[in-house]
Amino acid sequence: MTPIEPIQTEGAPAALGPYAQGASAGEWVFTSGQIPLTPDGDLVTDGPEAAARQVLDNVRAILAAGGASMADVVKVTLYLRDMGDFAAVNAVYATYFSDPPPARTCIEAARLPKDAILEIDAVARVAR
Repeated sequence: MTPIEPIQTEGAPAALGPYAQGASAGEWVFTSGQIPLTPDGDLVTDGPEAAARQVLDNVRAILAAGGASMADVVKVTLYLRDMGDFAAVNAVYATYFSDPPPARTCIEAARLPKDAILEIDAVARVAR
């Protein structure tokens, strides 16, 4: 059985509860859901574009700490508080992934941690 190893980086905010920022198991790297918190723990509230950039920067930092990159991502789940932010978030999201883009699920969620406007998690696969 492949051991599960927690991922910890100062490049993303600390976990808000009893979970790791991410975890790796063999060739798989998983990020926990990231909201638009800076690594210092400040909530980004400057609109959906700024929030999306912060969330994706957090995801990228956690992946890097686990030995992966955005190019290794195979699946993303995106949670929006308001589907009206979809186009703005999607425009930023597109700049973080190259072709072929990963599979993705996007849902509207009634409430997210710290009343954030979005949350994103990712799964990546890397050769070890």
